Amino acid sequence: MGRRIVTAAGLGLVLLLTSCGPSDDSGDARHAARHRASSLPAARPVPAGYGSRTAGDFNGDGHPDLVLDRLLAPAGGRDDDPGIGIVYGSAHGLAPAARELLTPARNATPTGRAVPAAFDAEAVCDLDRDGFSDLVVTTDPPYDGVGRPPVPVQLLFGSPQGLGTARAVRLRIPDRARFGNEWPDQPVCGDFDGDGAADLAVTASGPRISYLRGPFTRAGAPAAAGAPLAVPGTALAAPGPLAPSSDVDHDGADDLLVRSDAPGRRARARLALGGPRGPLRAGPAASPPGYATVFGSFTGAGRGVTSVTADTGGLLSVGGRPGTIRTGTGGVPTLAAGDTDHDGHPDLVVGGTRPALLRGTAHGLSATVRRLPAPRLPGPGRPHSTVLALTDLDGDHRADLVLLTRRGRTHDRVTVWPGTPSGLAARPALSFTTADFRAP
Repeated sequence: MGRRIVTAAGLGLVLLLTSCGPSDDSGDARHAARHRASSLPAARPVPAGYGSRTAGDFNGDGHPDLVLDRLLAPAGGRDDDPGIGIVYGSAHGLAPAARELLTPARNATPTGRAVPAAFDAEAVCDLDRDGFSDLVVTTDPPYDGVGRPPVPVQLLFGSPQGLGTARAVRLRIPDRARFGNEWPDQPVCGDFDGDGAADLAVTASGPRISYLRGPFTRAGAPAAAGAPLAVPGTALAAPGPLAPSSDVDHDGADDLLVRSDAPGRRARARLALGGPRGPLRAGPAASPPGYATVFGSFTGAGRGVTSVTADTGGLLSVGGRPGTIRTGTGGVPTLAAGDTDHDGHPDLVVGGTRPALLRGTAHGLSATVRRLPAPRLPGPGRPHSTVLALTDLDGDHRADLVLLTRRGRTHDRVTVWPGTPSGLAARPALSFTTADFRAP
């Protein structure tokens, strides 16, 4: 297995995304407008699987699933966190009837009698190597401000019945792997030592991380954890759970993208290079300032892997050079790479108020911008579209696009745009609002 870069790609299925990634919302985005009828079909049981190596496959049936975080609350709902939505996959793509709603009351582990008020999806990987992907979430355990805060990260383990049948367990971070008194935050999955097991990295105080080697036990304990590692930044850039891995120098260890500011803010970033002892070595010089970075073969066939960084207005910098491609997407950009037409060259989708597609060619990334139609939502101005995933959902070897389009606190729409021999389809194959997400 070659070195892969763990980087921002938009929960994705950005599903870590945070699942829905940064947006231009003006508020909490957990309220909803009234709907006359649900946009989702009647729920049915999650199809049972036997385990697979497919990324983001919680029920082990060989098909990737979608995580939806920061759902709009149902009409008339309270201000509490409405939970995390899971849409399960099938041989024909996402199947919205096969879905679950994970809530703090039903699926989080309480601290004493305190049920978490927050329940946010952060990362997806198979932590215990059983063939069922697992979901890493963050919560808000009680803390009196004295001494070292508790670990807010919990793990939901996949199973043939999916994620919703059990409660999460707390991630166990040994004291020797912690530093300072900041909350462990921004969990990122990756095989940072190249041994084939998924590891976790979480922030510690200062430019350090707690590096937890996998595999993990069902009690939430890592196989090993040493002293915190120094890294070139204070924030980790989590990938979308179905983001493609990128091989840089074929050393078999994932690399970690580390930022100088929190994800969703404009910042420089550079790599912490993985190796037998984890992501210890600083990688190439910092990338240009921007909001999101993705890696792929963007400079032409046979020229290796390079980065694309999106700055204000979707200005793209390729290979670390100052931005030269103007996409005019507007808003805080998200990025995802995938081969939408199965021609062997990765295409790039840029999210924003005017989302766009740039085609990959044998000579590198095209500068020609194809504007993607965003769903219409009630209200003035342009809504913001976040890239949740750009990956093959239906097994035809063409990447499909999942967008979350949102306006403020009251309206959103998830759309799935299939890949075709000529690129992304002109119309979405699936469309629904997260406000209609219901437990089976």
